[in-house]
Amino acid sequence: MPFIHTGDLDPIEKRKGWSGRLFHSQNMTFVHWRFENGADIHEHAHPQEEVWEILSGALEVTIDGVTQVARPGVVAIIPPNAAHSVRVVRAGVAIVIDHPIRPDFA
Repeated sequence: MPFIHTGDLDPIEKRKGWSGRLFHSQNMTFVHWRFENGADIHEHAHPQEEVWEILSGALEVTIDGVTQVARPGVVAIIPPNAAHSVRVVRAGVAIVIDHPIRPDFA
């Protein structure tokens, strides 16, 4: 499927304060997340590389113990198997891409 209209996808809510629209390409998983103030993602790791591009708002991202605030213009790149967590600083929108595909995201 060469074109996907993300607005037509059913939203998912993996955690409180995170609403997303998820799709897969042949080799990657994409989620367009909307995040609310106060929401977070607990520390975890997975074998995929993960890239967070923040379109609006701000997120405090911790990768292997190093914390930085990511906002528009700052991309967070999480290496495979790196422990990471996310805390919302200001509500907004981000696109998250995982490579290879995350089969646990259905």
